[in-house]
Amino acid sequence: MRRLRPWALVLCGLLCATAAAAAGPSLRSYPHSAVLDGAGAYRLRWGRRGSTLAFRLEVRTRGYVGFGLSASGSMASADIVVGGVERGQPYLQDYFTDENRVLKKDPQQDYRLEYATENSTHTILAFSRDLHTCDTNDKSITESTVRVIWAYHHKDMGEAGQNYHGSNRGTKSLRLLNPEKEEVLSAFLPYFDLTNKDVPVPDKDTTYWCQMFKIPIQHEKHHVTKVEPLIQKGHENLVHHILLYQCSSNLNDSVLDYGHECYHPNMPDSFLTCETVIFAWAIGGEGFTYPPHVGLSIGTASDPLFVLMEVHYDNPSYTEGLIDNSGLRLIYTPVLRKYDAGVIEAGLWVSLFHNIPPGMPEFVSEGHCTLECLEEALGAERPAGIQVFAVLLHAHLAGRAIRMRHFHNGEEQKLLAYDDEFDFNFQEFQYLKEERTILPGDNLITECHYNTVDRIRMTWGGLSTRNEMCLSYLLYYPRINLTRCASIPDIMEQLQFIGVKEIYRPVRTWPFIIKSPKQYKNLSFMDAMNKFKWSRSEGLSYNKLVLKLPVNVRCSKTDNAEWSIQGMTALPPEIERPYKTEPVICSSSSCLNCSLFLTLFVVHVTASSIGNIGLFV
Repeated sequence: MRRLRPWALVLCGLLCATAAAAAGPSLRSYPHSAVLDGAGAYRLRWGRRGSTLAFRLEVRTRGYVGFGLSASGSMASADIVVGGVERGQPYLQDYFTDENRVLKKDPQQDYRLEYATENSTHTILAFSRDLHTCDTNDKSITESTVRVIWAYHHKDMGEAGQNYHGSNRGTKSLRLLNPEKEEVLSAFLPYFDLTNKDVPVPDKDTTYWCQMFKIPIQHEKHHVTKVEPLIQKGHENLVHHILLYQCSSNLNDSVLDYGHECYHPNMPDSFLTCETVIFAWAIGGEGFTYPPHVGLSIGTASDPLFVLMEVHYDNPSYTEGLIDNSGLRLIYTPVLRKYDAGVIEAGLWVSLFHNIPPGMPEFVSEGHCTLECLEEALGAERPAGIQVFAVLLHAHLAGRAIRMRHFHNGEEQKLLAYDDEFDFNFQEFQYLKEERTILPGDNLITECHYNTVDRIRMTWGGLSTRNEMCLSYLLYYPRINLTRCASIPDIMEQLQFIGVKEIYRPVRTWPFIIKSPKQYKNLSFMDAMNKFKWSRSEGLSYNKLVLKLPVNVRCSKTDNAEWSIQGMTALPPEIERPYKTEPVICSSSSCLNCSLFLTLFVVHVTASSIGNIGLFV
């Protein structure tokens, strides 16, 4: 056997190291990915590394690639990075735009190029950035929704200035700091689908369609490990959300014959037995995978046998002739997990008693999962508490931010979940970085922030996307007999704010009618609230009042049963408003006027050397 000389070993080591650097970090370094465009030409991969976030862009172009973070999803006031490979030389530049969308070079270069490659069809850029740079031209990366913007061109930037990207641009909402989850291979697991069959979507603004299904797995316990949305192609903006309810087990197969509009006077009585939410999906969300130690139990007497799937169709353009076949896929296993999952709906009970004045740049509503409800339900069912592992925050078009506040013995804990840049078109379960224990004596507040500047009439709590909601869905274990923990504010004190003195009693109509004073006589309370001349100062005063009003407690069990606290009146707790956010700590690597190309080692790989790397599988 021939021995290599020492210098050859050194050269071999250098070549191997260079090849490894050229290939860049393994794709395992980027546990999250998303295709940003409809044609599949632009893929983003990303992963967190301590206080930094690493990105990898794979784009079908040999020109420049642009990527950015934007509060609105537009080019205005955006944090942007542009890079590529020009004449064999990698480049990456940190930019920002002003409110007029003018692109400017950022004097503080915070994006760090790791490698750049180009072949005959694609450009690949890998770079990283601190989560918080304390650069006023940068956007902090938090657990909130992030609107990423993207663009590319078939030519490089060049010294002559930027080439306009034309139609090769877009935006997509993502949650960049969603914790990594342990993915369980589901390709070979059995599944069943719950899908609508040729539902005629009416040519009206909002439709809730309900269809009953029977779970096919019976007589033996299994665990659902993953739920995937099955949205009919082309209906991604039509299907706003899907809720799955557990219904009474005393029903028979006759309820499966047909679907019907939900919340309709003529809907089947069987729908009224379906109160317990067991899963929720909303627009923009992807499939949900349960943690390895938790599953949604099916197949036993206490598990759902009949379920109701509620699909919210949002058709603001009143399009006619739409036929939909969307639904859910449930993947399950006979290999049981340690715990059964449950869902608690918390927040504001959906009703007209929740209302928001017009013309308000900021209005806050609070829904209370009260100490009294949790004390009774947890005290009876689980004194050691439950473990929350994921939360879905839900509002409609006026929603701007949602926070789930957690109090233990009156002392505020770290936020359970939050989204300070809520996007109506992107709502999905947030996995918690650490499971949170909820104990008897705790209380939860779903805090929703709204903007109604563009509205001239009251916004009411209701089912339409032009109405509002303020809800949180908590996924937790072990499952207990608590499905809803919510509140309703007192309506009479709200009406007193606008000068209402008396209503007609007994109440025989809905919305009920006002008796006095004269300017509101014989008006419904909705018409009276709309007649009132709202100003921003009046709206602020009304907001302060509403947040202090007594609330009616909603504390529900399965099968339409109730805990004894249901219907009681409770005072909201004294809390600090507004919520004090945690101070942002800038990373030590941030600095002014850092020279990007002097501080980075960049490896460029020629087209011939990357042909077999397999970058675009």
